[in-house]
Amino acid sequence: MTSNFVDYVKIFCRSGKGGAGSLHFRREKYIPKGGPDGGDGGRGGNVILRGNAQLWTLLHLRYTKHVFANDGVPGGRNQLTGAAGDDAYIDVPLGTVAYRAEDHTMLGEITEDGQQVVLLKGGRGGKGNAFFKTATLQAPKFAQPGEPNQEEWITLELKLLADVGLVGFPNAGKSTLLSVVSAAKPEIADYPFTTLVPNLGIVSYREHGSFVMADIPGIIEGAAEGKGLGIRFLRHIERNSTLLFMVPANTDDVKKEYDILLNELKKYNPELMDKDRILAITKCDLVDDDTIKEIKKHLPKKVPHVFISSVANLGINELKDLIWLTLNKSEEEDW
Repeated sequence: MTSNFVDYVKIFCRSGKGGAGSLHFRREKYIPKGGPDGGDGGRGGNVILRGNAQLWTLLHLRYTKHVFANDGVPGGRNQLTGAAGDDAYIDVPLGTVAYRAEDHTMLGEITEDGQQVVLLKGGRGGKGNAFFKTATLQAPKFAQPGEPNQEEWITLELKLLADVGLVGFPNAGKSTLLSVVSAAKPEIADYPFTTLVPNLGIVSYREHGSFVMADIPGIIEGAAEGKGLGIRFLRHIERNSTLLFMVPANTDDVKKEYDILLNELKKYNPELMDKDRILAITKCDLVDDDTIKEIKKHLPKKVPHVFISSVANLGINELKDLIWLTLNKSEEEDW
C-alpha cells in the first residue's frame, strides 16, 4: 500500500511556441500585384493543472517526467490564422499545490473538481504582414515571429483535504479510531509506524451529516526537523480545519505528550496554532477510573477533551458530537 500513495512529484514542463506570422502577398492570375495577405500565427499551447475529484494521489504522475504542450501553427496566405497549439493538461487530486521547483514559488492550488490553473502560458502567435498594412505602408515586407515558449521544473505536492486530521504519536490509536467510525480499512498492528500513508474516511453523523477524517502517520519528537517520517506527512495537517489530538491513557504523562505534539506542529507551521483543537484520550479500557480522574486534573484547560476506547466503543458518540459541534462552529464564524 505504501507504494500506491504518492504525494510529491517533480515534472519538467514546457508550453508551446507561438506560430510565426506569414509574410505573403496576394498573387493570382489577374492580380499580379495584390496586397499583403499573410495571416497571424496561432498561440502556443498552455500547460494547465486541472482538478479531478476521482483522484486521491499523484501516483499516476510518478513516472511522468515531461509534459509538453504543442506549438502554434504559422499563419498562412489569404490572412489565414494558424491554429492554436493544443494545451497540455495535468490532472491532479483536490488539495494539490504547484510550485516552481527552482525557488519554491507557489504557482497555484487546486481545491475544486474541474478547477484549472495555468502553470505555463504558451507564446503568442506572431502577426502576419497583412496586420502591418497602413495607408502609408502599402506593402510591408515583414512579419512577426511567434513568441518563445516557457519551460520550468514544477513540483506538485498533495495536501489532503479533510475536515478532521488525527494527530498523535505512533500507536496512539488513530487507525483504530478511523476503522471504527468510518468504512476505511487502514492497516492496524501493535507497533510504531503501522500507518505509512495517510488514510481518509467519511464519518457518518446521526441521520443527516458526515465529515471527512484523515489518519495522518504518527508524529515523533523532532518531526519538524525531518526525523522519523518527518515533514513528509506534516503538510497534510495544513488542510484540516480541526485537529484531533490523540494521546493514550496509559502513557506516562498525557499533558506532556500533548505539548510535544503541539510544539512539533508549531515548529513546522505556526499558523496551525489557529486551528480548532480537540483532545481525545484513547485506550481508556486499559486503565481504571482512578487513573482517569488523575489524568483529568492535568489536562489543558482551553482544549475540549473526551475519553474514548475505540476497541470497547466507549465515548465514540460523544467524540463525534464534539467534532460536529466544532466543525459547525467554524462554519458559523466563517459566515
